[in-house]
Amino acid sequence: MVRSFERRPLPDHLLNRVLEAARWAPSAGNTQGLELVVLRGAETKLFWELVTTPEWRTTSRRRSLLGAPVVILPLASPEPYLLRYAEPDKASSGLDREDNWPQPYWVIDTAFAVMAMLLAAVDSGLGAAFLGIWRNEAELLKQLGIPLTFRPIGAIALGYPAPDVPSPSLKRHRRGVADYVHYGRW
Repeated sequence: MVRSFERRPLPDHLLNRVLEAARWAPSAGNTQGLELVVLRGAETKLFWELVTTPEWRTTSRRRSLLGAPVVILPLASPEPYLLRYAEPDKASSGLDREDNWPQPYWVIDTAFAVMAMLLAAVDSGLGAAFLGIWRNEAELLKQLGIPLTFRPIGAIALGYPAPDVPSPSLKRHRRGVADYVHYGRW
């Protein structure tokens, strides 16, 4: 994850490459329920004003995120999945009702698309950071005209990486495969 960005605009061909990667992410029943709202340049100001505080924007060691020329909102909704699983080839599954889903695949599929975009960003020489939306989500959705049935699973800041002070979290070691893989049983 990149937390500091150069302020230069992102060319359309690089942005489109990242957005195209989302199209190929796994999707339950090939529902393709993903929706993305892309904010570029001055459009990102609304996002940062709503999801951060004035104090954060002036004092946080992570305020360099504000330089990202693109912010992508990946949106999930159960509605497309319920409609898809009411179609004849899926109707017998009973998944046309939200409470019958063992997991919210609309969120899972959207997360797959986010991961595909993050990998495409790195592959394109860009930097990206996945961010939570911790405040004013309802106002953000209203301001951007997003239908009430959709919710962002977070946001992606995207752009050219700039030099940054590494996160203290990087001092934590990565677990080895033997630490989390259980063969045959736990």
